[in-house]
Amino acid sequence: MAETVTPTSEPAAKEWYPRTLDLTALRQNEATKANPYGPDFDYAKEFASLDLDAVKADIRKVLTTPQPWWPADYGHYGPFFIRMAWHSAGTYRTGDGRGGSDGGELRFEPLNSWPDNVNLDKARRLVWPIKQKYGRKLSWGDLMILTGNVAMEDMGFKTLGFAGGRVDAWQPDLVFWGPETKLLDDKRRDGKGNLKGPLGATQMGLIYVNPEGPNGVPDPLAAAADIRRAFGAMAMTDEETAALIAGGHTFGKAHGAHKPEECVGNDPGQGKIEQQGLGWANKCGKGNAEDTVTSGLEGAWSANPIAFTTQYLDNLYGFEWVKTKSPAGATQWIPKDPAAANLVPDAHRPDVRHAPIMFTTDIAMREDPGFRKITLGWKKNPQAFSDAFARAWFKLTHRDMGPQARYLGKDAPKVTMTWQDPLPKASYAPVDAADVAALKGSILSSGLTTAELVRAAWASASTFRATDMRGGANGARVRLAPQKDWAVNDPAELAKVTAKLEEIRLGFNKAAKGGKQVSLADLIVLGGNAAIEQAAKAAGHDVSVPFTPGRVDATQAQTEVESFNYLQPKADAFRNYYAADSFYGPTEALVDKADMLGLTVPETTVLLGGMRALGANAGGSKAGVFTDRPGTLSNDFFVNLLSMDTVWAKSATPGLYEGKDRASGTPKWTATPVDLVFGSNSELRAVAEVYASDDAKAKFVTDFVAAWTKVMNADRF
Repeated sequence: MAETVTPTSEPAAKEWYPRTLDLTALRQNEATKANPYGPDFDYAKEFASLDLDAVKADIRKVLTTPQPWWPADYGHYGPFFIRMAWHSAGTYRTGDGRGGSDGGELRFEPLNSWPDNVNLDKARRLVWPIKQKYGRKLSWGDLMILTGNVAMEDMGFKTLGFAGGRVDAWQPDLVFWGPETKLLDDKRRDGKGNLKGPLGATQMGLIYVNPEGPNGVPDPLAAAADIRRAFGAMAMTDEETAALIAGGHTFGKAHGAHKPEECVGNDPGQGKIEQQGLGWANKCGKGNAEDTVTSGLEGAWSANPIAFTTQYLDNLYGFEWVKTKSPAGATQWIPKDPAAANLVPDAHRPDVRHAPIMFTTDIAMREDPGFRKITLGWKKNPQAFSDAFARAWFKLTHRDMGPQARYLGKDAPKVTMTWQDPLPKASYAPVDAADVAALKGSILSSGLTTAELVRAAWASASTFRATDMRGGANGARVRLAPQKDWAVNDPAELAKVTAKLEEIRLGFNKAAKGGKQVSLADLIVLGGNAAIEQAAKAAGHDVSVPFTPGRVDATQAQTEVESFNYLQPKADAFRNYYAADSFYGPTEALVDKADMLGLTVPETTVLLGGMRALGANAGGSKAGVFTDRPGTLSNDFFVNLLSMDTVWAKSATPGLYEGKDRASGTPKWTATPVDLVFGSNSELRAVAEVYASDDAKAKFVTDFVAAWTKVMNADRF
């Protein structure tokens, strides 16, 4: 057979030119091309036709129908499926909204091959017949979470409910999971031990923390600190964190019957083609059942691992715990009292019994003063524990779905929680076209400038994150803490703009007939739209920026300040803003921001060029404003950027570049890296050339308006 050549996984250009800005994340935002159901597929409509009770009945049947190729512990797959749901949702991190169960990303590399997800490939295969039965009506993302919920309910726990609406992805999301090149390494902390940037897990390949303790060191107090870091990165409080650990470990067992290095094969991502996506083949004993190897820890926390009981807390405080080693060599804890040695039945062998176990992270619940106070309180009040776990589990499994408006199905709870970023319901009639025209006139005659109006609208809408559907213009939270005080928003100017718009709002609402009212949220967006129409007219183009009223104004009580602070941009290339403590470099931050807004490469290009033409930089900076007529919606940014009449060099000011006339040497422009990258990067330059062309003036305006409208409406669900 002739020798074959295997292509590398990365394009040669990236290997040869590693400094080239990677725009893959923005190309992925053209998602409809990857969806086999086609561009018109409406998952919400399909889900609405689903008989949810029938699905749950099918899941309950699977729970207690053991399969010989992967037998169920204690005859019930419930704990296994809870782990699948937990690890599907548990990658969520509030720093950038990435991760979580939306998209069903647990199916793809690298998540499907992480050491923390060992054997969850089997869990997905166990529920594949259900996915196969319901097809397009039930996404993998929804199925994995629903299966975990039904499992809990089948084992006696009352959940808060279930909301559908997770739309499956068709390729792995591009997420920076950490700087490490080796699984389970930890090179992600600053000098104080805190996790850098948006990262949530404490080691590469873990969902949260190492159950044996930080980097395997069995120190309960150090483990408690790591637990707070990791769960805090999911916006979980101490109470929610303790509830998840104590509630989750009420069920099931850990698996470490043998040393993994002696028994377990490659993960799915490294598996052979004939393995068909299954990994971690175990050659020891039966290869499953009592010979299963997953985490390397071995044992159950309670004597009844397929029922919701208080035994986890009873055992945690009822025994003195001592360190021991699992058969796999992992550090865990067992009761010092030898009388406890036979409390727990074996998961598969009726004649074998064991002592209960705890992880180092469980002992942390007892040894850390804060967690101890919480868990001791629950020991005295089991109903409070049950309620706390129900709420924490719902938050864990729904945190990345965004507001309640996106929830689907009859089982979605009606209760509203502040972490859902709630909005009030409008109690008035919306404005009509005539009102909109009158309001635009009032705004444009208010004395506010084009740049001020555009900056305010952008500040309001651009907080949106397509990663977890948070932020956006609806609610007008830009006028509330913390957003009103963010440096990127020019607080003094923003206060002036919102005060003037509020004056217009009050005047209109007082005079309006027929129960009509306008919200400040709508006026902020309308102000930006009106300014853009005026700027386009100055460039010789009559355009109407689409506007759909109906936004409402949130209150401060509906806004968690700490939670919303995670939306604060440390860099916003569209406003040419970059803070020194930004996790990413300027051009990488450009891609990150555009990706979170759901923008494509052309949309990113035209938006940034238009914002420069409008003079909408933060703080009124002139960097990148390559025009002598700022406030006019022209393609001057692209024309002047690509002109060979300008020579660029680094400025004496760090982070800035100076453009001089090639012939005379006279200074002409200043720029930042995010300006010049549209001329230096070959892909971005290709798009910039389109907008710099003589025949592109109208197209530039039209495309800018479309991209602007996309951002303004991103949170209209």
